[in-house]
Amino acid sequence: MGREYEVIDDHWRGWIARQPMFFVGSAPLAANGRVNVPPKGPGGSLRVLDDRTVAYLDVIGSGAETIAHLRENGRIVVMFCAFEGPPKILRLHGRGEVVTPADTRFHELLDRCAFDELGPPEARRTIVVVHVERIADSCGYGVPLMSHEGERPHHDAWAQKKLRRGPGALLDYQLEKNSHSLDGLPAVELEPR
Repeated sequence: MGREYEVIDDHWRGWIARQPMFFVGSAPLAANGRVNVPPKGPGGSLRVLDDRTVAYLDVIGSGAETIAHLRENGRIVVMFCAFEGPPKILRLHGRGEVVTPADTRFHELLDRCAFDELGPPEARRTIVVVHVERIADSCGYGVPLMSHEGERPHHDAWAQKKLRRGPGALLDYQLEKNSHSLDGLPAVELEPR
């Protein structure tokens, strides 16, 4: 039922662009470490850069597991599910890298990708670049049919509320909540104000 593909071709590029969300899987090396599978979206926060590279905009959130795992071991999988139309799942296995705003490539990638906005610019935490090693689909028969009603405004409202406390409020939040993973791995690296 499933197949592997050599590249992210025009068919897959179009299909990926139509998906309203995606999931990211990562894990630490420790046998007792926690696996992480956060939902991401909107779909426009991910771009296909070339036949074997994708990038997505990562915004400040309640955790930083993916960042910590990528810094430790680089392993990542991005998964898309068709919730409308024919059933299909696509997985992009690869090695990920975290590009922070301090990296000279960050703004170049930001311009190149023209991501959908996910809140104020201050909420942009990183861009995750995935160098894809395996492209594979599967049937998706177990994925329910669901209609996309739109995007939730909650993240933007949350970030704007934090910023009302001052320009450093989102940095303070990251220092408190995003410095380490649940397993204690270093995640977001920031200097205290």
